[in-house]
Amino acid sequence: MEPLLDALRLSLLVSLCATGLMCVVGLALAWVLAMRQFPGKALLDALISIPLVLPPTVVGYYLVLLLGRNGWIGAPLYRWTGWSVVFTWQGAVVAAFVVALPLMVRVSRAAIEAVDQDLVQISATLGKSEWQTTWQVTLPLARRGILAAILLSFARALGEFGATLMLAGNIPGQTSTLPLSIYSAFQSGNDDLAQQMALLLTLVSVVVMLLSNRWTGQRWKPF
Repeated sequence: MEPLLDALRLSLLVSLCATGLMCVVGLALAWVLAMRQFPGKALLDALISIPLVLPPTVVGYYLVLLLGRNGWIGAPLYRWTGWSVVFTWQGAVVAAFVVALPLMVRVSRAAIEAVDQDLVQISATLGKSEWQTTWQVTLPLARRGILAAILLSFARALGEFGATLMLAGNIPGQTSTLPLSIYSAFQSGNDDLAQQMALLLTLVSVVVMLLSNRWTGQRWKPF
């Protein structure tokens, strides 16, 4: 039971931190893509969406190239601080963030684009700045879709495996999240523990999906 609880605690920590980052970065990107026209918009959208189509291990490999001790960002960071994100729980957060970000951006963008633009124009004619209109009109009206995006992103971060394995490794008690712990338990022949962890992860995912469907107005139908 202790390995299960340790993996669950670490997974929740990683997923919550990654989701917190997505609430800031992902929502900002979603707003920009929904409300702005600029050169390179299609390219930015494609780059954000790449983790949806690339194998997670390839995403993890690129993260190692970028953030590893010899990486473009990781090398100067290691020289200046003596610290590397590789094989740390923070690395698991980065991997989960990058892999789940496309869900946050795409679902939030759709919710923002669905807001009645007449209401946005009315707000502008009443003297509200674009910033005020965003916070007082656009985001409140899109909140159900944004909440659904947050939940889906959290669930994706919770289930992340490949990129986490590449960047953070599978160190018990340090970087071994639930998906990685399931793999380790299965590989070592501990089928009971693997089954318990898999059922727990499935249960959490089902609850998240039900909440997401509820907030987006969808209803589960048995037939």
